[in-house]
Amino acid sequence: MSEASHKLPVAFQRHIEDYLGASESQELFKALEQDPQTSIRINPSKRKLESLPGQQVPWAKSGYFLESRPSFTLDPLFHAGAYYVQESSSMFISHILESIQAPKGIYLDLCAAPGGKSTLLSSYLGQDGLLVANEVIKSRANILKENVIKWGLGNTVVTNNDPSHFEGLEGFFDLLVIDAPCSGEGMFRKDLQARDEWSPEHVEICAARQERILNDTGALVAAGGYLLYSTCTFNAKENEENLRYLSEEFAFEPVRIPVQPEWGIVETEVEVEGSVFYGYRFYPHKVKGEGFFITVLKRPEDAYVHPVKKQKDFRHPFLSRSGQKNRVLELLGLEDNFEFYELKGSIFLIDSWYAPHFEQLTKYLNVKYFGVELGKISGSGKGGDRSNNEQFLPTHEFALSILEKKGFSTLELSKEQALSYLRKEDFDLPTSEEGWLLITFQSLPLGWVKNMGNRINNYYPKDWRIRMR
Repeated sequence: MSEASHKLPVAFQRHIEDYLGASESQELFKALEQDPQTSIRINPSKRKLESLPGQQVPWAKSGYFLESRPSFTLDPLFHAGAYYVQESSSMFISHILESIQAPKGIYLDLCAAPGGKSTLLSSYLGQDGLLVANEVIKSRANILKENVIKWGLGNTVVTNNDPSHFEGLEGFFDLLVIDAPCSGEGMFRKDLQARDEWSPEHVEICAARQERILNDTGALVAAGGYLLYSTCTFNAKENEENLRYLSEEFAFEPVRIPVQPEWGIVETEVEVEGSVFYGYRFYPHKVKGEGFFITVLKRPEDAYVHPVKKQKDFRHPFLSRSGQKNRVLELLGLEDNFEFYELKGSIFLIDSWYAPHFEQLTKYLNVKYFGVELGKISGSGKGGDRSNNEQFLPTHEFALSILEKKGFSTLELSKEQALSYLRKEDFDLPTSEEGWLLITFQSLPLGWVKNMGNRINNYYPKDWRIRMR
């Protein structure tokens, strides 16, 4: 698999041999030259599987191994958010959440792009919690936003902030996931470039960066909440030593996660001040997945909890509470359990119970997206006078959400037609009905078209369109 220019670094091999021994290290090196295993995680809010797509991932009920890697780009279900292509080792978070019975509330995925862990957390929370999915790099935050929109649950706030910006939110989150930027040793067979970039000095730089992130955010977890720290690397400097740092610098209690011997996951231990803390290592020669490390810590029950109260007046430079709530409820037939906000004339919705938490977050964070962007009301006339021309202009985000689209007709397409739609190409519309039509494939929404009678307007986002043939 690897080319001569992408050989495993000699210093890396020596380190692994020191850690695993000569015999087992050779097994790992051999595994790193094999093709990676493709796996997906089903979106349970969108797809009920009548037949299993492959072998189930042992530690993730919604995860499946595929026999081969298909062209996901040419699968309309992928664009509809029916599943997420995720490395199986990182799906272990699903098992952790169920094992600790993580309380549903306010979660933070600190280093979230491209969105694998965020969509997993979103599904776990359902409508019983709010997820903040943060990414420090702006371009990657846009990718994260797109994947959150496709997932469609409407329980996520996408932010673009440095970890230090969260300082004012101590004790705010019930669960914090830190999948820290790392040296990428565990991805050596998926990302050959990572081999070329690796060096002992790079490991030191990554470890120092991780320690800074942990120092900035370790106190964000509320009393009784959990912190999950993970990397996709093998060395102890970025893994167990950072676990030790967390344990020494912050008040956390150890959490042990049950694992089955046949899973091949290696449990490690770190003793800190008389307590044993646990880490979980995934090696490609032992599991059907890539290299991964994760540890789970619990905040003591007597720790700080950030107080959150509903604000009488919500003030923000760009965002405001919408005065069109009743009209939106009437037009779309939604239940009255949402708060509505306006940004640049577009109306967003978020569940009422965590609206105060959302408003608190906006004081500190750069919000890229939140809840579900529904669309705009046009033709309302001056002074709020409703004319016969008043209509709701829906967004692509609304189309992909799991919200019911009352009052809109649907149009089911074949795979060939769906791909033409996703490419923004012209195709024959199999209906004469005019107006807004919700395009679906296998009953899952893909987006909107508007039949004008003499022409068809395709509202699939230009930046999202398929270019592959």
